[in-house]
Amino acid sequence: MTRVIEPATEQAATEQAADDAGYPMRRWVFEDSLGRFDIDLGDSHVQCGSMSQLHVPVDLELNYGVDRGSPDLVELVADRYLGSADRVVVTHGAQEALFLLYSTLLRPGDRVVAFRPGWQQAWDVPRRMGCDVRVLDLTEDFSIDLEALEAAAGPELRLITLNTPSNPTGRRIRHREFEALCAVAERCDAYIVLDEEYVLDLAASPALRGDRFVSVSSLSKMYGFPGLRVGWMYGPPDVVSACAEFKHLTSISNSVLTESLAVDVLQRWQEWARQYHRLTDEGLHILTEWAARYPQALRLVPPEGTPFAWLHLTTGGSSLSFARQVLDTGVLIMPAETLGSVRGVRLAFAREPQILREGLSRIGRVLEAAPMGSAAA
Repeated sequence: MTRVIEPATEQAATEQAADDAGYPMRRWVFEDSLGRFDIDLGDSHVQCGSMSQLHVPVDLELNYGVDRGSPDLVELVADRYLGSADRVVVTHGAQEALFLLYSTLLRPGDRVVAFRPGWQQAWDVPRRMGCDVRVLDLTEDFSIDLEALEAAAGPELRLITLNTPSNPTGRRIRHREFEALCAVAERCDAYIVLDEEYVLDLAASPALRGDRFVSVSSLSKMYGFPGLRVGWMYGPPDVVSACAEFKHLTSISNSVLTESLAVDVLQRWQEWARQYHRLTDEGLHILTEWAARYPQALRLVPPEGTPFAWLHLTTGGSSLSFARQVLDTGVLIMPAETLGSVRGVRLAFAREPQILREGLSRIGRVLEAAPMGSAAA
């Protein structure tokens, strides 16, 4: 049975957490974990779909396609916002959309505000571009520290990146926080980039609020088709047009094959929405019951519309070392260190029940192998 090996003292635990902080997600997923798990509870998307569920015309011509995306796909994306096609650019996943926005909107010396725990790209790419990046730590309850936000604002502020519901916390920004953030952006004449990967109803996106907002999303998280690598941005026509021009210097266009499959997905979006709700409703029930068995080891943060949840590890120790021991059982989870935090894990629960139960059972065996009263993380 796998046993949790913990630092002997709180000081040692603190030192270990400091050593592991900022551990690259790329290394965890594509190096340390590659080929070592058969149950994936680490990726933040709903359980993946398969080609057998999709349809593609057998006579599809495999040409270069269109830099902004095929007209059919662009219209379908615009429909999700109840908006217009001239505000859409289809990209190679949401990550390319974000990269294009950073490359188009930012210049060396511009100030960027991002929030942690979160997605490393939000602070790493602007920093590599020579921007003055202010990464604000969320409060203990994962709220935005509004005083810290005000202190980070200034005449150089160009961009605020916001992910809501948040990866990895699962928390939605509160109205008061959002209005304060908007007031800062308006005063500083800054853009707000909205990472809305975990939003099904994009018709309520703040991107419809004005030309200082840009929404980014994809088919990866809520629809369960990350392998299609189809994402998009929705925003002011001048911004998305500039991004389309820059895209021509990177990937030129998306694959017409995956765009054709994406059209099939969005034409049947209600079907995938029902699938999402089925898996998240049942999965959250299973996870909540399981977490209640280990009150001295972890605390579940109730998710607010995400296919994953954050688990605070409450008895000390490194969450990265815990994730490594869970990986030894063949289960992938996402340690806090890969997301700019410590003492927690992100765990996806939008899986078929038998898969989720087996994965949680293995994690439970790791927790139970720890000596009573010692750190279970």
